[in-house]
Amino acid sequence: MELIKDFGKMWRGVLLALVIAVPAWLLGRQLEVVGGPVFAILIGMVLAVVLRGRDTSAVDAGVKFTSKKVLQWAVILLGFGLNLAQIAQVGTTSLPIILSTITTSLVVAYVLCRALKIPGKISTLIGVGSSICGGSAIAATAPVIKADDEEVAQAISVIFLFNVIAALVFPTLGGMLGLTNEGFGLFAGTAVNDTSSVTAAAAAWDGMHPGANTLDAATIVKLTRTLAIIPITLALALWNVRRERRAGGEGQSTFSLRRAFPTFIVFFVLASVVTTVFSLPAAVTAPIKELSKFLIVMAMAAIGLNTDVVKLVRTGGKPILMGLCCWVAIACVSLGMQHFLGIW
Repeated sequence: MELIKDFGKMWRGVLLALVIAVPAWLLGRQLEVVGGPVFAILIGMVLAVVLRGRDTSAVDAGVKFTSKKVLQWAVILLGFGLNLAQIAQVGTTSLPIILSTITTSLVVAYVLCRALKIPGKISTLIGVGSSICGGSAIAATAPVIKADDEEVAQAISVIFLFNVIAALVFPTLGGMLGLTNEGFGLFAGTAVNDTSSVTAAAAAWDGMHPGANTLDAATIVKLTRTLAIIPITLALALWNVRRERRAGGEGQSTFSLRRAFPTFIVFFVLASVVTTVFSLPAAVTAPIKELSKFLIVMAMAAIGLNTDVVKLVRTGGKPILMGLCCWVAIACVSLGMQHFLGIW
């Protein structure tokens, strides 16, 4: 009811994000290696420069709503694309590699955060985005750690850079290393950040090796990685509550499960459970997944509108270095674990 009452203040900003999202979505469909979210952020940032110095109060509330609430709705709908039974059946062989790469990325991000004095929230977003599932993981993590729009935009930009490089370079690299079809499916699924780039890399490999059919295998591995959103966001939420208690003094705050585990993550888990228990067919889940992706594009458009592109460029060196280190470390660990397990 409150949402309906406030919509009169917000509709202009929501509509602006929607107007940006439509062409960004279409461009992303044509250039999957870049993806709609990146186009949306770029268009939003350009428009923010054009509007600088003008009165934007009419759209501010709607833009903020889209970057926060619509982003959370998108994550909830993302859960309908995860059939836990199928993932458990097909993805278990990749689990040791997935756990190793996730741990590696988070450790590298933590060490560089301390060594290079990179802001903690940006470091967390880059570490989680690199290790789990790019933009979707950043979308899920940002509200939990209360990251602002500029921090989200910076993390997405870093992830995008290495997504493109991976999608272009990894198929050739895999061939030079003599990876099997199974090995490249695991490599793409564990070492490429975002789903769109995983599919792009796997499709390129299939094109170079007729009959390989690594696309399905790489996608399953990627979906298995996506499940890590659940424990990671819970751990970050608990850490956030603990930090707030310390800041306010032990007597100032008590533990709250609702605060520690944000509602939208609960609904994300429930959506996955519903898909699994009722074995929802692709005819049902596919449109929901597409809607989820579109809402993420809308949210990224709003984040772009709230981002100072000059500040982003000026402060981007260290986050890019962190993204590079996470990306290289994940790739090396993925290949090393395959060799250790006798897959490659």
